[in-house]
Amino acid sequence: MEADKPSTRQTADPTSEALSAPDALINRDEGLKYWNSVANDADGMLGGVPTMPGLSAMSRVDLQGSRSFLAKLGIGAKPGLRMVSRALEGGAGIGRITEGLLLKICHEVDIIEPVEKFTDALKGKNGIGRVFNVGLEGWSPAEHDQYDLIWTQWCVGHLTDAQLVTYLETCRRVLNPETGIIVIKENLSTREEDVFDATDSSVTRQDVKFRSLFKQANLRIVKTELQKGLPKKHLDKLMPIRVYALRPQ
Repeated sequence: MEADKPSTRQTADPTSEALSAPDALINRDEGLKYWNSVANDADGMLGGVPTMPGLSAMSRVDLQGSRSFLAKLGIGAKPGLRMVSRALEGGAGIGRITEGLLLKICHEVDIIEPVEKFTDALKGKNGIGRVFNVGLEGWSPAEHDQYDLIWTQWCVGHLTDAQLVTYLETCRRVLNPETGIIVIKENLSTREEDVFDATDSSVTRQDVKFRSLFKQANLRIVKTELQKGLPKKHLDKLMPIRVYALRPQ
């Protein structure tokens, strides 16, 4: 269920308003059911957003924004930037980000993705390391594992707050202690609360909630910015997208 998907702006949800903790509504089986029902292509991964008028370039704009963000952290393939040895993508889906971004700057990428039909085509490809067909909440790396970059995008909404903190703590433990970076890229709630989406059984969080959970996981933000480059006349259709680079406190 950890494929990647931007989201359109929310309308009021009486069910979520009735509860103080929208993440209590998350149902793993319902999330898996949704992701097993979508197509194995970029449109499926992006929730159909590229088919909306004026948003066909969503994937390209997203990848460009991510590439630019990493360059500001000194990571990239261009002169003056450094490649990294080993990366992990959490919630990789069909590998849109792994193939479109990570393999261009990393020598090897491991993948976490519970939906096997998404990862079948990735197994055995050059640069693809281990494929963990489990959810983020079930990922258990080996003690000796170490990553220079851990990228997780448009999927932590399937985790409860407590599960997200645990996942981040696990990422912190296997991060290169000298130069490793954890990146979280997610939609932000446009309301004054986290919002539950019954379509794929996920939660969209506020920026303030993310910052609180990062702190609970003993991580600090070293850089953050909003995704740029989307057509201005269509911004009212999409929620803001923010990317965070994290390091241990």
